[in-house]
Amino acid sequence: MLPTRVVTSIGAILVCAACAAGQSISSPDPITGTERLKWFAESTVGPASLAGGVISSGWGTLFNSRKEYGPNWDGFGKRFGIRLSGVSVSNATEAGLGAIWGEDPRYIPTEGQPFWNRMGHVVKMTFMAQNRDGRLRPAYSRYVAIPGNNFLSNTWRADSEATLSDAGVRTALGFLGRMSGNAFQEFWPSLSRRFHKRDRLLPASTNSQ
Repeated sequence: MLPTRVVTSIGAILVCAACAAGQSISSPDPITGTERLKWFAESTVGPASLAGGVISSGWGTLFNSRKEYGPNWDGFGKRFGIRLSGVSVSNATEAGLGAIWGEDPRYIPTEGQPFWNRMGHVVKMTFMAQNRDGRLRPAYSRYVAIPGNNFLSNTWRADSEATLSDAGVRTALGFLGRMSGNAFQEFWPSLSRRFHKRDRLLPASTNSQ
């Protein structure tokens, strides 16, 4: 059986989706086939995804978790490959089903809004997607993709992490990872501009001393 924390997480997902269903957001034109392919590529082998894979695989190798893979470069490669294969399956499923069901997998930032409004948007868009009419509805393709990938990956994972409980925990972490990615897209552009602005001001301040 799935642990209580996983069941609780799934319940929270459904509650968030129900509360936000039917709302609309300010967004670009409906996603095209080319843009959907671009989203799949960037989400799978883009810099952020690959960096996340290096960090998680390196962490697992450093502490040799799970021990079947080994604390060496070979183990790192296995961990990285398992993660990449799972991400590929998940993103391909979300992109494919989303195309059929009219769901846009992209995250639409709300820059210029109050901080807590933006945080709420980050959480909401973890569980919601925009349809062809620009209205929000539960991201059904994501609900299939993330759990489906994590339970399917039990077939190629080490036995010690190929249980239903492990797959359920990975599913919850998958939604948490999606939320973290949304937060990065929401806040990093404004933070980056602030850092660049500070860097431009530093020489002037230094010369005036």
